[in-house]
Amino acid sequence: MWSIPWRSASSAAKKESVTSLADEMFQTAMDHEPLFASLVGVPGWDDRLEDLSIDGEQAIRRRLSDILSRAETSDEDPVTLAVIRHQAEAITNRIDARLVEHTVAEGLAAPVNNLLMTAPQVDMSQRVALVPRFLGQVAGRVRDSDRRPLRRHVQSTAARLESFLKSPSQEWEGESSSDIRAAIAAYRETLLNLDGVRDDDTAGLCWLPDGEQNYLKLVRDYTTTSYTPDELHRLGLDLIAKLREEYAEIGSRLWGTSDVPQIFHRLRTELLWDNEDEMVASAVEAIARAEEEAPKWFGRMPKVGCEVKLVDVAERGTAPIAYYMQAPLDGSRPGVYWLNPLGATERSRTQSETTAFHEAVPGHHHQTTLAAETELPNIRKYASIEAYLEGWGLYAERLADEMGLYSSDEQRFGMLSADAMRAARLVVDTGLHAFGWSRQKAVDYLRENTVMPEPEIQAEIDRYIELPGQALAYMVGRIEIQRLRAEAESRMGDRFDVKEFHDLVVGSGPVPLSTLGDLVTAWSGRA
Repeated sequence: MWSIPWRSASSAAKKESVTSLADEMFQTAMDHEPLFASLVGVPGWDDRLEDLSIDGEQAIRRRLSDILSRAETSDEDPVTLAVIRHQAEAITNRIDARLVEHTVAEGLAAPVNNLLMTAPQVDMSQRVALVPRFLGQVAGRVRDSDRRPLRRHVQSTAARLESFLKSPSQEWEGESSSDIRAAIAAYRETLLNLDGVRDDDTAGLCWLPDGEQNYLKLVRDYTTTSYTPDELHRLGLDLIAKLREEYAEIGSRLWGTSDVPQIFHRLRTELLWDNEDEMVASAVEAIARAEEEAPKWFGRMPKVGCEVKLVDVAERGTAPIAYYMQAPLDGSRPGVYWLNPLGATERSRTQSETTAFHEAVPGHHHQTTLAAETELPNIRKYASIEAYLEGWGLYAERLADEMGLYSSDEQRFGMLSADAMRAARLVVDTGLHAFGWSRQKAVDYLRENTVMPEPEIQAEIDRYIELPGQALAYMVGRIEIQRLRAEAESRMGDRFDVKEFHDLVVGSGPVPLSTLGDLVTAWSGRA
């Protein structure tokens, strides 16, 4: 993102049109992440890239501080104010944590990898000439920092960039291709020449300057609760123990055994994909079933659909196993459920349906698309509040079982496997970042307590290392949405309408969990 003096005429006009604190917060958030604005089709940022210089980030921080100050006397409605405060504090805390200085490998979290993954999906024509400057800023921040990435992340990123440099020029690079590739090569050399890179025994945030304090803030931001790392760690351990009971129940019904280690072994070694085409076909079929059934559970349906695509070959080494990219406002393309087929034949097909329900329908595609179609302020439509967003995605996996969407008990094993992964995240994320676990200890915990295949375990642990706190949002959010629904059902009795409940949760846009609780309590009390 470019700092204020670099604004185009269209950006200046955009500033003059700001009429509310909500508008100002949204503009600041998009100035901070202009690629995201273009990705979701919000006009006005197509000539911008994030300014990752220290001066640029501090300029954003000052604007956020001013917004927080004025929020104390703002006449915005309470829900919008809660979202404004959360977003301003969360962006501030991430800037203060200086994550850009040691996040080099993981998916959309690493600035350079995010650029290379996103650029083919958006219009780069007005900003492609800015890419070398952006790459130079990232290189400078990494080079001059008192914190270092992991050695393994430096090596994997260097290999990924070398592959990019050897590949033919991509369409988005345009006439700036030679300058872009020179800047990528320089960034790669910066990574390879870093001294003091961390080894796997010091993988967590707690090993970095101010890391413990930064992690506490990130935990609060990602969960929107007052949970401590110790409480979240213990919650994860308890959930893992309870899930073993469900594994035993389905194992007895399907395979005639309640022995959990034996069930785990069979899930890891049997029911694997023969090829990536099977993986895609299963996802397409699951989403089609969900779209057909959803009107019985929601009063509103998205106007645009969701398609399934495979991650490009060049991105598979660093992309998540699966992720969702929401449709733009103008409906010019559908939402996209991206599948990463890396190691497909080593992965259990039992997780196919539950992942599709999480990422697409009734999960992220349903929620984000419906929120974007409301008349809410843009900050309410697009707020990055992970406990709500990922909580809803995980809630959708269990909701899919209520909806009768799972095709077999084998696929319900996948639902349990996904639950176990999210419960285990509470343990390993806090283990790594609060309690100083080594990377290997985190890997071993996932091996023992989940049925994740080895490539996914390795990728997930690297994700947790470079996205401290984010993995906590899923289970915390799911538990709270389930709790709120149960309380509303108890309070309302026969008056409870699950369609209305879902429309309320989805139609409110991303909000902190406490705010969602207020909304549900008010609705259930007056309905």
